[in-house]
Amino acid sequence: MSDKPASVTREQLQSLIYYRNGLTLAKMALFVSLMVVLGVLSWQYEGTVIEWASYIGLGYLWMSLVTFMHEATHYTLFPKKWQNWAYGVISLLPVMVTFVAFKEDHMEHHKYNRSYQDPDSFTMGKRGVADFIVFYLYAAASIVLAILHFTFIFPVKYFGRKEWAIHLGEITLKLLFAWALLSWASRHGLTKDVLEVWLWPVATFSFFNSMRFVVEHYETPWQAGKLAGTRTLISNPVNSFFWNNINYHAGHHLYPRVPYFNLVKLYKLLEPEIAACGGVVDKSYVAVFAKALLRGPESEARCARFLAERYERQGKHADGLPTLNSTVEAAAT
Repeated sequence: MSDKPASVTREQLQSLIYYRNGLTLAKMALFVSLMVVLGVLSWQYEGTVIEWASYIGLGYLWMSLVTFMHEATHYTLFPKKWQNWAYGVISLLPVMVTFVAFKEDHMEHHKYNRSYQDPDSFTMGKRGVADFIVFYLYAAASIVLAILHFTFIFPVKYFGRKEWAIHLGEITLKLLFAWALLSWASRHGLTKDVLEVWLWPVATFSFFNSMRFVVEHYETPWQAGKLAGTRTLISNPVNSFFWNNINYHAGHHLYPRVPYFNLVKLYKLLEPEIAACGGVVDKSYVAVFAKALLRGPESEARCARFLAERYERQGKHADGLPTLNSTVEAAAT
């Protein structure tokens, strides 16, 4: 049984799948240039509001580069696989998260989205003490749990010899990078400054990553298909630009081969289908994340209740909303 909507034709889909290397490289250059400027500002204006604003900006822009890394996991960033791998490995050098671990985890997430087999479905549980601890620890410091998950937990559960070899190679490369950077800083008496410009942006990035990650699927229909089980955010165009349209996430989950610069077009094609299957569309990362923090970890019963309330406010009847598969079945008959 396919869960692809009949409303998007093969020709329409193929017209959205291509590369724009010039655009991608130009955006990367812009993001890196802005990060350099903010890094210099944080260095020059130590102990001021400008310094901390720069750290927040650096974390936000790092998310720009990480959303490109997300594209690389699907080989939609550059035409050749090695180019995507090279970018993925280099973009993750500052943190102890390997590209191979993120990529393998992400493929499992796509395959089992919003089910108990999804390695990223930690927001769903029985709302016990452990569920609350993990949920709020992730919200406060996602990078800590991400390092534990991608460096140890996920590889032990899923990796074969090939993946372990790549994983350990990437870790070695990261350690060499850190050693070279800190050795240079120590020789020039800049260790404290380098660590501040490195680690404070990591902390702010961690917050943005927590927000994005939780919001993408929190309180979407459980085990109802890729399209229904993924939130689309009609975010402001500035945020969409800097985060490479990752907020148009439902279309990405259904058609991950469509590159970031065509996700808005894909959303327009899928908009009726998203409504038909009970898909969730919101306007604000901040509003959804605040609601998630207030409500805490999910359970199936609470999720169903909150969705029913949402559908009622929208004038829909939850019992009458078809699943994605039944929508396709109806279209095919």
